[in-house]
Amino acid sequence: MKQNKIYPPGDAGIWIIIYIELITFGLFFLGYIYSRRLDVELFNSSQLALNQTAGFINTIILLTSSFFVIKAVKSIQTLQLKKASIIATNWLNGAIALGGIFLIIKMSEFITKYSEGINLSTNKFFMFYFLLTMFHFLHVLLGMIILFNIKEKTKIQGYNKNDLKGMQTGASYWHMVDLLWIVLFALIYIIR
Repeated sequence: MKQNKIYPPGDAGIWIIIYIELITFGLFFLGYIYSRRLDVELFNSSQLALNQTAGFINTIILLTSSFFVIKAVKSIQTLQLKKASIIATNWLNGAIALGGIFLIIKMSEFITKYSEGINLSTNKFFMFYFLLTMFHFLHVLLGMIILFNIKEKTKIQGYNKNDLKGMQTGASYWHMVDLLWIVLFALIYIIR
């Protein structure tokens, strides 16, 4: 009896990249947690200077964009090719637009902090805040480029229900970016 093997979606190479990224961010998170333990009062008081509403809105934005990416993949999997390409392209446009809104909100947070005289050297909390969120910002930007390329191939019916590997690869990366933000949001904005 032949057993069906279950593999993660997308190319195996993306999973190596995702694991490396998760390890990298995980080490940053551990550094943050360790540093926070050494000066809880400083970290708690510095957190109060953050805009929790903007962080929460960005969380909803990224989660919604991930939902849009899932809908794009499902469209290709379940609909006729021509209709699927149109619908999936629209879902991907929505996901890319939400990624752009995330970046605008994050950039406005950075600008606000810098205008208040807060930067990497203000204190250890803000060093971690800027390093982690800027590093994540770059990942969102790369994810948007990946989604744009997937969208362009989708527009010309480059994916079908039997050939989704490239789309699933990009979707996996985008979901990793969302997962990282959820942990970042909790650590930086919420946990006191």
